[in-house]
Amino acid sequence: MHPLDAGTRAAGMSGFPYSDDNKRYYTYAYFLKHRKGGRVVRVPLDGGFTCPNRDGKLGIGGCAFCSGRGSGDQIAALPSLEEQYRAGIEKVQGKWKDARYQPYFQAFSGTYAPIETLREQYDRALALPDAAGLVIGTRADCIDERTADLLEEYAEKTDLTVELGLQTVHDRTLQAMNRCETFDQFCKGYERLKKRGICTWVHLINGLPGESLDDMRESAHVLGHMYPDGVKIHALHVLKGTRLAQMDFPLLTREEYVAVTCDQLERLPMTTVIGRLTGDGPAQDVLGPEWTKRKRDVLNAIDQELARRDSWQGKKFD
Repeated sequence: MHPLDAGTRAAGMSGFPYSDDNKRYYTYAYFLKHRKGGRVVRVPLDGGFTCPNRDGKLGIGGCAFCSGRGSGDQIAALPSLEEQYRAGIEKVQGKWKDARYQPYFQAFSGTYAPIETLREQYDRALALPDAAGLVIGTRADCIDERTADLLEEYAEKTDLTVELGLQTVHDRTLQAMNRCETFDQFCKGYERLKKRGICTWVHLINGLPGESLDDMRESAHVLGHMYPDGVKIHALHVLKGTRLAQMDFPLLTREEYVAVTCDQLERLPMTTVIGRLTGDGPAQDVLGPEWTKRKRDVLNAIDQELARRDSWQGKKFD
């Protein structure tokens, strides 16, 4: 049973139970307001990790969509966690009053290192000034039993969230993207976290080469029945210097992205927090789609499409 009871909280203007406004899905802002007592800003960090499909253990070169900086494209190139943390806070400090800050190991795979190294890095992050918990981004195949036990230890003493990059449930796409991980492997790592009660979020990418809109809907349908605590969805970005930039394939239009994202929301349980519905890469490196640079327009279009359908997150979840 989810800690929030839809039957005891008044619905917002949209009628969706986890909303104070016109949103028809469970936004991160609503989650923070009602579960965390206010704004919590994640501060991206690079802990010096790498990935098993970069260092030769499983492959080289990384995922086709991933730049040489991993998922940490926006992280300042500073040597220490302390300097990165200060710089990250300075970038957003004037934006929200009374915000708390959460160290977020975003670059590469934040559980891919010896246990002793992981413990050292996690402890350093939690020792940062006013750190309000810890977020670790990683791959599910980088979570074995020992690592899961370590994460459980941290979950018992701080507000821990682990974010897993799934992207798609289709192995043919994962193979084509040089992911070097199967959906079955993802499931095993995911279950290790869930059976220990660790808050687990999952990422999906829409528009991967060779995937149909039905494939994207299927990814959300399958993931929904795994009941993740949170989901992040964004469109595929083609970045300079990636393998993806050398591939010839059609990019999603904004209209296609909006429609399929609404389809996915309908197939996710309404108690899953939606961490994001669009993302961005460094503007100077994004080759396409151009419309992804206008995030507010995309979010407004999703709101309008859900209203047009008279639909909401979880409407088609069975």
